[in-house]
Amino acid sequence: MPASVLKSDVQTLIQITDSHLFAEPAGNLLGLPTRASLEAVVQLAALEHPDTRLVLATGDISQDATLESYQHFVQQIGLINAPMRWLPGNHDEAQVQLQASAGADWSQPVTDLPGWRIIMLDSSVSGAVFGQLLPEQLQLLDDALSSAGERHVLVCMHHHPVPISCRWLDNLGLRNADAFFSVLDRFANVRAVLWGHIHQELDIERQGVRLLATPSTCIQFAPHSDEFALDRLLPGYRWLRLHANGRIETGVSRLQQLDYTIDFSQNGY
Repeated sequence: MPASVLKSDVQTLIQITDSHLFAEPAGNLLGLPTRASLEAVVQLAALEHPDTRLVLATGDISQDATLESYQHFVQQIGLINAPMRWLPGNHDEAQVQLQASAGADWSQPVTDLPGWRIIMLDSSVSGAVFGQLLPEQLQLLDDALSSAGERHVLVCMHHHPVPISCRWLDNLGLRNADAFFSVLDRFANVRAVLWGHIHQELDIERQGVRLLATPSTCIQFAPHSDEFALDRLLPGYRWLRLHANGRIETGVSRLQQLDYTIDFSQNGY
């Protein structure tokens, strides 16, 4: 049975994504210590949204797929006084992530809130950067949507299912997006699809469904770039307020300063 969380007329959710943590506390991505960056973003989220009901961690939690990196993430997310659900990204190792989840419900794929259902899908492919939903994930989606009743639905995964006008990233998106949307389009109760992976903010609409992407808690990718390029925007997170009538209020909040120097000259990470 799906897990449930506390009742309220409006449910506040926090999305944290693409933290790219290392086992080493000082591990950095292009000069940015990812632990310190995550800590700053989580502290900001906890301060700005003390009413948070659920934290959604949408992949690339780890950069080196070590148990220590996942354990630190869990420790840090604990600063937000709310349950958490997480899913793997292309840099994660799903089995290690599950090991870190032992005895907890963080990997629960379906969570019900008053009036809403949250579905977490695994789009990761072992050894690959692109995403794909295996048949069992598509079946999970179909089953969860079919049994949602009158609940509104938010679907979450790591990879982007639509082109984002960023050529190098569009080659690394969800490979079977047509299969995903063939399931999704059969249900009128889906309100939004939420993902990470692209390290940038996106808020568009497809057939009445909101499509949302969120900045990383570390480095940011430049929009509309043909090749790998970094943006100078600072790390951040997304907040969502889910209303009983299906309306979604959402926005991105970013750090106001960064005490580290990012190496913008690199052509990859």
